[in-house]
Amino acid sequence: MKTKYATKVIYAFSLIMTASFGCSVEDEEIMPEDSMRQSVASQAQGVDAGSSIRILSDRYIIISASNSIPSELKSQMGAMKGKLTATMEQAGIATATSSDPDFIAKASKIKGVSAVMHDFQIQWFDPAKQKGIQVEATYGNPPASGDDDFFFDLQWGHDAIDAPEAWNAGYRGAGTRVAVLDTGFDLTHPDLEPNIDLAASKSFVPWEELQYDLPDPFSHGTHVAGTIAAADNGYGTIGVAPEAELILVKVLSDEGSGAFSWIISGIIHAVNQNADVINMSLGAYIPHNGKFLDEEGNVVHDAKAAQQLINALKQATSYAYQHGVTVISTAGNDAINGNRDRSLVHVPSDAPHVISVSATAPRGWALDPFNAFLDYPASYTNYGTPEVDLAAPGGDFSYPGEEEVTIGFVTAPVWVFDMVFSTGSEQSWYWSAGTSMAAPHASGVAALVIGKSGGEMKPSQVETILRTTAEDLGKPGRDPFYGHGRVNAYYAVIGNKVPATPAKNSKSLAKGKPVAR
Repeated sequence: MKTKYATKVIYAFSLIMTASFGCSVEDEEIMPEDSMRQSVASQAQGVDAGSSIRILSDRYIIISASNSIPSELKSQMGAMKGKLTATMEQAGIATATSSDPDFIAKASKIKGVSAVMHDFQIQWFDPAKQKGIQVEATYGNPPASGDDDFFFDLQWGHDAIDAPEAWNAGYRGAGTRVAVLDTGFDLTHPDLEPNIDLAASKSFVPWEELQYDLPDPFSHGTHVAGTIAAADNGYGTIGVAPEAELILVKVLSDEGSGAFSWIISGIIHAVNQNADVINMSLGAYIPHNGKFLDEEGNVVHDAKAAQQLINALKQATSYAYQHGVTVISTAGNDAINGNRDRSLVHVPSDAPHVISVSATAPRGWALDPFNAFLDYPASYTNYGTPEVDLAAPGGDFSYPGEEEVTIGFVTAPVWVFDMVFSTGSEQSWYWSAGTSMAAPHASGVAALVIGKSGGEMKPSQVETILRTTAEDLGKPGRDPFYGHGRVNAYYAVIGNKVPATPAKNSKSLAKGKPVAR
């Protein structure tokens, strides 16, 4: 697809509530850029977890004491006015609906049942609060990199993690499968379609198909999937692991809501579809005191339910780990210091066997792409030890000026270029910022590592390589912002430790780094 055409480019904010999603508004609702940044920054401060999690009174998650579903549970459903809606036999997890108010008590007494809890739903982001600006550009050639994916030079995140060096060393993710658990996806996007395993992909949102169906280009799932594995096809962008296969798993509606049972089901499905890596660019805060809302909006305190929900996710992530799947998720976008605030549990990143990723970004990269430092901690990223395992490019909007610059054939304010550029719906591309953008960079590196081994690696081995080859950018050793360091694709695949004192400048795409094709 090398014909000339009008290319749609969007720059958008994504720091809404506790997960990061691309944002949009109609043209007549566009706010001035500085107002947009102030609005988004204010929304990223403070978390009232209880106001966003609702108990689903007639829907339940059931955990078995073993890896099989008790036969009595199935046979007694009718007596409990219930119906099993899903059974994940190998993981020992089931979901059910019931109109019996005593369902939990009754089902808990069945032999072989370990725990029964209500399902919970969260509005992961509010589309009404989203902001975005759409601009038009014309097809052109990249300015200097030598790569023919024409937006490649906007992808500073690949430069930060030395992805081109890994490709030139012969490692591109072939033979690996990455499951993306997210909202809907643009299944026909030319950057994604070549790498999608459609037969293995699935939607767990009962009323929505896998395809992103909102009438706008701001598809969070599409953006995340493109960062991981957009194809090296001479078109648009390129993923960190451009030859990895994508298993697309819809666990949130296109408007951002999702039940925890959908996420659990998505994890199990990805494992059963032989995923090597699971990327979850999503997150929710579970208050230790169990403060939730019921379906009428009344506050309910149920600390036991909070712990049970955490345990249900633990069972799912442990299942993935035991079956050889590396699980990567976001640290969160509320600038929370986990060393001080212990009132909340961030899931799934705090669950066992999940690699939690914080976000890094440049400040004014477009002013000096050849030399800009790319690894400042993002202004919004959560941090803390042991909350953060690794760091990766997530983008930011903290550069204070409003001057415009041109990179390649795209003109925009300087701060826009500091965000992460990737694929969107309606065969478009857009900028976004958040730890949701950081996790897929790390997942792409994990895919490169696993691909080097021939597609078979234990998650503990993958994590060890990511940790020991990460660039130690904070204080020596593990620190609250970078964890064990910012991931480095090149050192990860060649197996060498990055130099102890890395250069504090960009290793620019445009400085003699031809991409192996």
